[in-house]
Amino acid sequence: MSLSFPNRLDPGLPYPLGATYEGLGVNFAVFSGNASKIELCIFDASARREIRRFTLPECTDEVWHGYLPNAGPGLVYGYRAYGPYDPGNGHRFNPQKLLIDPYARKLLGSVRWSDAVFGYRVQHPKADLSIDRRDSAALVPKCIVTGDSFNWGKTGSPCTPWADTVIYEAHLKGVSMGRKDVPDEVRGTSQALSHPRFIDHLHKLGVTAIELLPVHAFLQDHFLVERGLRNYWGYNTLAFFAPEPAYLTNGKINDLRVAIRKFHDAGIEVILDVVYNHTAEGNELGPTLSWRGLDNASYYRLIPGEERYYINDTGCGNTVNLSHPRVLQMVMDSLRYWAESYHIDGFRFDLGVTLGREGTGFDPGSGFFDAILQDPVLSRLKLISEPWDTGPDGYHLGNHPPGFAEWNDKFRDNTRRFWAGGPGLRGELAAGLVASPAIFDGRHRRPWASINFLAAHDGFTAADVVSYNDKHNEANGDENNDGHSENFSNNWGVEGPSNNRAITVLRERVLRSMLATVLLSDGTPMLLAGDEFGNSQEGNNNAYCQDNELSWLDWSQAISPAGHDLTTFVGRLTSLRRAHPSLRLARFEDGNYQVLPGVPRVAWYDLDGSLMSPEAWDYPEGRVLGFRRACTTTDGKVELALLLINGGPDDIQFHIPESPCPWVAVLNSADAHVVAAPVHDDHVKVAAHGLVLLMGQAVAS
Repeated sequence: MSLSFPNRLDPGLPYPLGATYEGLGVNFAVFSGNASKIELCIFDASARREIRRFTLPECTDEVWHGYLPNAGPGLVYGYRAYGPYDPGNGHRFNPQKLLIDPYARKLLGSVRWSDAVFGYRVQHPKADLSIDRRDSAALVPKCIVTGDSFNWGKTGSPCTPWADTVIYEAHLKGVSMGRKDVPDEVRGTSQALSHPRFIDHLHKLGVTAIELLPVHAFLQDHFLVERGLRNYWGYNTLAFFAPEPAYLTNGKINDLRVAIRKFHDAGIEVILDVVYNHTAEGNELGPTLSWRGLDNASYYRLIPGEERYYINDTGCGNTVNLSHPRVLQMVMDSLRYWAESYHIDGFRFDLGVTLGREGTGFDPGSGFFDAILQDPVLSRLKLISEPWDTGPDGYHLGNHPPGFAEWNDKFRDNTRRFWAGGPGLRGELAAGLVASPAIFDGRHRRPWASINFLAAHDGFTAADVVSYNDKHNEANGDENNDGHSENFSNNWGVEGPSNNRAITVLRERVLRSMLATVLLSDGTPMLLAGDEFGNSQEGNNNAYCQDNELSWLDWSQAISPAGHDLTTFVGRLTSLRRAHPSLRLARFEDGNYQVLPGVPRVAWYDLDGSLMSPEAWDYPEGRVLGFRRACTTTDGKVELALLLINGGPDDIQFHIPESPCPWVAVLNSADAHVVAAPVHDDHVKVAAHGLVLLMGQAVAS
C-alpha cells in the first residue's frame, strides 16, 4: 500500500471509536481519561518497521482523535500513550510500549515474550514500581485497518425459537484438526469449520446452534510458553473486536464470515463464547499490551486505597471495569460489531457474574445487563450467562434478569450423581427434568432459561464421566493440582479404557441414559462436541493448555461401531424432542392442571405405578422414577410422554400407571438400535442404569 503522509493529522472526529475507513481516509479515535498525549504509530506492511508517528491532535470528552487522509484498509498501526507512571495511584503510562487499539478489528503478528513487553523492569527490587524504558514495538501485534464489506446473501439468521434450540459447544480449531477429509493447510481454521460433512454431521445430530469457544484474538500465556504448552481454549482476550489470527487462512477475516453464512444457509445459528470479565494483561506483574498502557485506572477495577493492585473477581489477575461508561461502551460496541458485522446470533458470557458486579457486588439490574436489554440489536439475540465467578458471593444461578439463559451446573452435577449411583437424588433429578423451576420460575422466565448439559469444555467429557473416577491432568504441568477434584463420575470398575466387555457395555448404557436425560428434559439442551461419539480426553478435566490430539476431536471414534451407534442414538433423541412438544414444555405452568380428567400436566410415579408420596421422595435409596408430561397439541389432541428411569443396579419391571391412551415404546437406553413398538403389557422392563420412553396420544374431551 502506497501512502503519501501529510505533516500532521487533521482533527477528525471523536466517534466512532477505533480506526474507521470512510472512503477518503481513516479516522482514529481512542479513549483515555488520564493520558496527557497519545501518538499514532504507522508501520510498513510487514509490521517490522515504524515509518511515521503522529500526535492525535484533538481530545473531546476524553476521546483522543485524528484523521489521516488517503489512508485505507491494510494500514498497519498502533498507539503510544503518555502520562504519569504512578502505579500506587493506578497509572501505568509508558510511551515506550506500543499498544493495541482496544477497537482493533484485525491483528498482525503475535506477542513475542521478552522482558521488554512489561512496563516495569522485570526482577527489579521495586518490581512494578520501577519503569522499563525499552521499546516493545517489535514484540507485540500490530493493528490493521479493515473494510467490512461482505455479501451476506438473502438467507439471514435462522432465528430458531428458544424452545426448539439444541446447542453444540465446540472449539473452532478442535473440530477440524483431526478430520482427514479436510486439506492440511486449512485444518483448524474458519475455512474448515463449515466443511459440508461437518454441517451434515450437525444436521444428523439435530443441532440448531453451534456455540464456539472464544474466537476473539487471545494471548499465549508466558508460563504456558515456558512449559512448551499453548493456550487452547482462548479465555485470555487480547482484542475484543479482532478474530484470532491463527483461525484465519492467510489472514482473511472474511473466512469467518463465510463460515457463518454457510451455517445460516444450513439453518444453524452461531453463538460466540465471549470474555469481557478480564483481559490478557493479568495482574500488576503482567505485560503492558493495550488497556493498561492507555488508561489503567479507567479500564480496570482497582482496590480502593491500594490502586497499585487489581480487584481479581475473575481469578485471572484483573477485572474489567464495566462501571466506567467508556469501558461499558467498548463492550457494547464489541458485541454490536460481532452481531452486525459477523451476523452472530448470540453470546455466552464467561463469568457472567463479574459482568454484573457493581460497587456493592452482583446486581441483576447492573449497567451491563441494562445496556444489553435495552439495546435494539443485542436484546433480540440469544444471551447466555455463566452464572458464577471466583469473587465474594460469586454464585448466582437463577439470579440473572429475564432475557438471559444460564448454564445450569446443578442439572449437570445431579444428573451425573444420579446415574453414578448416588443416594437420595430422585428429587434433584426430577427438578432438572422440569427445568429447575425453584431456580428459574420467576419474573416470567421460561424453561429455556435453564441450559441443561452433561459436559462442557471445562471438565470431563461425557465419555470420561463413565470412564474415570479421578482427574488426570499431569500433562498440564501443575502436578495434577489444577481442575476440579469432584467430578461426580464413576468408572464402573476400571480407571480409563477397558477391554472388559461387561464394563464397556455398562458404560455405553449409562452414557446413553445421561445424554437422554439432557435431551428429554425441559429447558435448553447443550452437547459438548464429541460427546455424541464418545470422545475422550484421557481423564484430563482441565485441558485448557492442550492444543494437541488430546483436545482435538478424534473423528476415527465417530466412524467406529460404538461411535456411530451413539451418534445415531443422539440424533434419535433430538428427533423425538423436535417432533413431540410434550418432551420440551415451553412454559412454567401449574403441573397439577388437568389436561384431561385425571391427567395433570406433570405427574411422578414410583415403581408400582402409584403416584410418588412424600415418603417415597424422602427415601434415600430410591433410584426408580416415572415422569409423565401431557400437553395439548395444535390439532387439539393431548400428547403424553412417560419416561421410566432406573438408576439402580438391577433390571426392574415398571408398572405402567393408568392412562387414557395406549403406549408406544420409542426409546430404550439399553438398546441403541431400538425401534418403536406398541406396549401390550401393564409393565415395562427397564434395564439397570437405563431408561425407557413411552409416547401416547389421546383425544381431548
